[in-house]
Amino acid sequence: MSNQNDDKLKLLKHTAMPSPSEAARQRALDAALLAFDAEQHAARVAAQGNPLIQRLRSMFATAKGNWTMDTRLTYGLGTAAIALLLLPLGYQLYTSTAISPIGVPPMVRDAVIPMVTPDDVAAPGRVAVEEQEAVTANEMAASGTPAGELSTVVADEAAPAAPVTVNRGVAQPKLGLSAGIQSQDGMMAEYAPMPEAVGMPAPVDAMVAPTDPSGDEFAKFTESPLKIVRNEPVSTFSIDVDTAAYSYVRRALTDGWVPEPDAVRIEELINYFSYAYPAPADAATPFQPTVSVYPTPWNSKTQIVQIGIKGYVPPLGEDKASNLVFLIDTSGSMDEPDKLPLLKRAFALLVDQLGANDTVSIVVYAGSAGVVLEPTRATDKAKILSALENLSAGGSTAGAEGIELAYRLAEQNKVADGVNRVILATDGDFNVGIDDPEDLKTYIKNKRDSGVFLSVLGFGQGNLGDDTMQALAQNGNGNASYIDSFKEARKVLVKEIGGTLETIAKDVKIQVEFNPAVVSEYRLIGYETRALNREDFNNDKVDAGEIGAGTTVTALYEITPVGSGAELNDPLRYETDAAAPAVAAGAEIGFLKMRYKLPDGDTSRLIEQPIGRDIAVKELAQASEDARFAAAVAAFGQKLKGSNYGDMSWEAIRVLAQGARGSDESGYRAEFMQLIDMARVLVSPRVTSVVPDGGCIVPEGATGCPSE
Repeated sequence: MSNQNDDKLKLLKHTAMPSPSEAARQRALDAALLAFDAEQHAARVAAQGNPLIQRLRSMFATAKGNWTMDTRLTYGLGTAAIALLLLPLGYQLYTSTAISPIGVPPMVRDAVIPMVTPDDVAAPGRVAVEEQEAVTANEMAASGTPAGELSTVVADEAAPAAPVTVNRGVAQPKLGLSAGIQSQDGMMAEYAPMPEAVGMPAPVDAMVAPTDPSGDEFAKFTESPLKIVRNEPVSTFSIDVDTAAYSYVRRALTDGWVPEPDAVRIEELINYFSYAYPAPADAATPFQPTVSVYPTPWNSKTQIVQIGIKGYVPPLGEDKASNLVFLIDTSGSMDEPDKLPLLKRAFALLVDQLGANDTVSIVVYAGSAGVVLEPTRATDKAKILSALENLSAGGSTAGAEGIELAYRLAEQNKVADGVNRVILATDGDFNVGIDDPEDLKTYIKNKRDSGVFLSVLGFGQGNLGDDTMQALAQNGNGNASYIDSFKEARKVLVKEIGGTLETIAKDVKIQVEFNPAVVSEYRLIGYETRALNREDFNNDKVDAGEIGAGTTVTALYEITPVGSGAELNDPLRYETDAAAPAVAAGAEIGFLKMRYKLPDGDTSRLIEQPIGRDIAVKELAQASEDARFAAAVAAFGQKLKGSNYGDMSWEAIRVLAQGARGSDESGYRAEFMQLIDMARVLVSPRVTSVVPDGGCIVPEGATGCPSE
């Protein structure tokens, strides 16, 4: 054995070294830099799990807003010095005669993973780095392995070395050189290396859903439970027109993360889209309900009861005066490209929509609050835009002081029979003044009675206070939106400007009583943070949601018909038959009641409507496009947040939504198709592993090599 080893060493000694390869050198350098980025990202993720470090991060961002240019230059030189320290590592990888895939950045489109074995060096005339068979993303696609999933690369069969497994790793946020690489399906694909031991198969459970570690804060809630009609026949909740959850989910998935369950508020996903419900003829009756009943797409034995509302749309010639106060967070934490710079562009869009009857004021807050623009006619756009453009970020976040000043300014310039609104734009990181959401809620409740309403626009991530923003909007008779892009700013502040600014009905409540002779069980899909007690429905002192001009609102119930066999609750052993319902058994599924107040009213008005069995369709295909699309969005939200209910595959959800896209003039439903694809890859990717005896690739769930 010793003689054989000596012979091999002599052979290696007299074998010419492979010619240097510029491509190999660049790959090695990329590996070193990407490894550095990955380590830095891991440190950031670890820090984000610690509340103390979260606060330190916020303080650092605040201080960053006040740094001078020479400080930034020093920081940049320090970073460059660290990168230079990694160059020896890159050189070592480049000059090594046996480049291991361990630590090499994962494969991307057309990227080559070189593997060199002793046989490659010993073979005359063979340059291993240049001629070793490479596996590319395109070749994997041709073999039926989708891009972005875990895969294995087996070494050349002629080589005696054990098979080598390359683990592509889970999707990561943008890390240095990996950013901006397109996968085959057009989605952004950023990966960080997850090395495996040479010769060991990738573990089947290696791929886990990468949960967003951003440190953003969301209100905690428990999913609405299934209820027995005989025990609790009445369901009561406040309507919700917010859409922040959808755009936040979109950003998380686009960035390669699975949003945490509390960030997925299903009703806000559904209500992000508009639906063709009939609109009322005049503002005296600001909306009318539209009800439909159809089979549940994820359970053929249950049904969906869909309640839709379309808000009154003012005529085009109507020009109601608006008194708007822009309340802008200019604290240090807003010094990010997706925060203050995007905010300025968003408000510029809004200013462009305003007319001669409108006035704009600007209040900012950081270490303290101040007025940077007194009430100014919207026709003086240059002055308003100049005030916006001159804003810069720096200091702590005195949000409460800013809110107080903004309300005071709005009340001083209030217009009768017009729109009086404060529009708060922030990342929600209040760390000076009233930073308790409960205290803020109390303050806003006291102010909304003055007739000045509040809307909230959220920006950025990393310290987004979504829980605070939701509390402010819900108690300020306003809505909450999350602006993740210029496109979303245009949707909220241009295309849906009426719904954002003008309230046509306030304190809107819905109550449904189900008929126990027809329905055995039911559950409300979403609206967990909007639940009301049964007695709250008739109590005009209890606050509820608002509807803006032209807004559509949708609510879905999943119901279990009596005798369907889909009941999840067993009948009680000692239960006696209840008294027969007042309405004939076969006539109605339930009874819908709605209460609302006009914007300047204090007494609620009542709308009532029976939900007849005759409106139910027997086949899902018979339901309207809007109904099927809303059900697809609900199924998507349930699967994304890990709901206890509903069991549809991503493909089935996509097929359902695709068939209900309709005209989709704005392209929002087409965009939803892309989110389904992203979620499919992130939430439930397939895992493959190496079978030691055959070296084949086995899909998750299979027990052996595929048949030839």
